[in-house]
Amino acid sequence: MYTRKSPIGNVEFICLMAVLMSLVALAIDAVLPALGQIGSSLEVRNPNNNQYIISVFFLGLALGQMLYGPFSDSFGRKKAIYLGISIFILGCVISLTATTFTVMLTGRVCQGVGISCCRVITLAMIRDRFEGREMAKVMSLIMVLFIMVPAIAPALGQVIIFYANWRAIFLLNVIIGIAGVTWLFFRLPETLGKEKRLPFSVPTITAGVAETLKNRIARSYMVAAGIIFGAFVGYLGSAQQILQIQYKLGNAFSLYFGALAVAIGVSSFFTSKFVMRFGIETLSFFALLVLSITSSVFYLYAQSVSGHPALHVFMGYLTIAFFSFGVLFGGFNTLAIQPLGHIAGVATSVISSVQTLLSVAIGGVVGQCYNGTVLPLAGGFLLCGLSSLAIMFYVRRCCTHE
Repeated sequence: MYTRKSPIGNVEFICLMAVLMSLVALAIDAVLPALGQIGSSLEVRNPNNNQYIISVFFLGLALGQMLYGPFSDSFGRKKAIYLGISIFILGCVISLTATTFTVMLTGRVCQGVGISCCRVITLAMIRDRFEGREMAKVMSLIMVLFIMVPAIAPALGQVIIFYANWRAIFLLNVIIGIAGVTWLFFRLPETLGKEKRLPFSVPTITAGVAETLKNRIARSYMVAAGIIFGAFVGYLGSAQQILQIQYKLGNAFSLYFGALAVAIGVSSFFTSKFVMRFGIETLSFFALLVLSITSSVFYLYAQSVSGHPALHVFMGYLTIAFFSFGVLFGGFNTLAIQPLGHIAGVATSVISSVQTLLSVAIGGVVGQCYNGTVLPLAGGFLLCGLSSLAIMFYVRRCCTHE
């Protein structure tokens, strides 16, 4: 349901939100094919350390998300995005001109801090306009468009480093960031009316943070989302080593990576079709069951072949896992924010920040455990799936009346 009149229609709104959200994915995925080149150029000796280019970006996301929610609740959603995109562009320039690995990581943290505005504020904007199952449906439709970026970004990065070098990838991020914020400026009115804004004060922010953390439903799904996203971060950190090196795919890495991203898009489309009928909680529960069961079966099989299953078997397993992720990414965020619509900005910041910090810690462990086999990744997916499933059982049993 609309909370205020706007000349922008649902279709354009969904497309705009997808573009802004996709800036996060572009900043992550376009650089994946270049991790080896960046490491060589900046004299990184341990190949596993190249994963830090991804993990410190998520660290920046976690830090930045605590800022933009309270800022947007007081000064408006659009101003928060203008601030964040400016910081993101600064980070891109730092990475683009980096001559040492430390400077590169500094730029990546800055990028994460800046672009986290798009992750937080888009959710708040969606919550400003929609609620309940309708919000879940809109989130799923946005994910269908959003997933096109992870599907093509690695291939785009591959093309860039073929014709130019890895530094041009960060220039592309700058250009698309400016394009996205220009679209926002001219087409979307502010979604948070002045009458609904909260004072920008420490007591107000503290009260919002406390309310979010005290709400058992929001807290539970926030942790579950962080665990599941941690499994995905572990995949992002080690995907280049597994697909490009272990399976010797070379430049075809981007095609396989993109194909797996499509599975998330298909899943999101499936969710948008069935969420109004079954509800996002039920769909999320069954997605976790599928993830946990298939991960346990695949892990046992992978052990039997010394961690080197055939490529088509590995891709088949990841396709099923990613289909589950497509339901869970939007589902858990919707379930976590649903009870807190009256403080959507602060609540989104807290939820997104905590889940990202959890994902960085979990994903970092999964990625750094890479040992030339797929066992650490499959084991990580299994443990994360079972842990989140336990949380859902807890919520369904203890929090249904909250």
